[in-house]
Amino acid sequence: MKHLASLRTLTLFAGLLLTAACTAQSSTSASAPYTEGDQYVTLPAPYQRYSSEGKVEVAEVFSYACIHCAEFSPIAEKLKKSLPPGVKFELVPAPFSDEWLPFARAYYAADKLGVVDRTHLQLFQAKFVQNYPMNSLDDLADFYASQGVNRAEFMRLANSPEATAKLKADLDLIRKWGVDGTPTLVIDGKYRVTQVKTLDELSKVAQWLAKRELDAANKAGK
Repeated sequence: MKHLASLRTLTLFAGLLLTAACTAQSSTSASAPYTEGDQYVTLPAPYQRYSSEGKVEVAEVFSYACIHCAEFSPIAEKLKKSLPPGVKFELVPAPFSDEWLPFARAYYAADKLGVVDRTHLQLFQAKFVQNYPMNSLDDLADFYASQGVNRAEFMRLANSPEATAKLKADLDLIRKWGVDGTPTLVIDGKYRVTQVKTLDELSKVAQWLAKRELDAANKAGK
């Protein structure tokens, strides 16, 4: 599935930025079990999770600017709800271009404000279904204000030094994971789902890998 965006290095802060434009196509999904080198790859050690909670993790690298992330979002919600106890779902915003930076900052602000759960799908709906004008941080602030969020506080958090530091740290991790487009799922900082044919298969491979990691962790007494 060509859901991944092409990516090249740009300057971000005093470091690196990436550019990407997401494209996708559908096909019939393959059935599990899935195999290394086909539906997923193992990342180089040492493995690094997004969260420090210690749970097995399914991380979705995404952007509110990516239409295929919008298409995947209801599938991702079902995946999140289907994961067993001991597995945590994480969202990781991708600052792959100057155009995508406001969306990453908006996510950090929404996360700090505790409103992601009630605005995540709605933002995709507003942007790609209702064609709500959302290209700048001001546009995004207007959207969140329409959802009952304090606009001034949203802008303060989105432009904060903490958000800037988070952008840089997340970009470093995304690059370490070898992610070159969205949506991409990374399991436990160890596996990256790849070469799947549909968005449904993307979810199924991630679920299978997460359960396998959880079983291994339980057997090891973690």
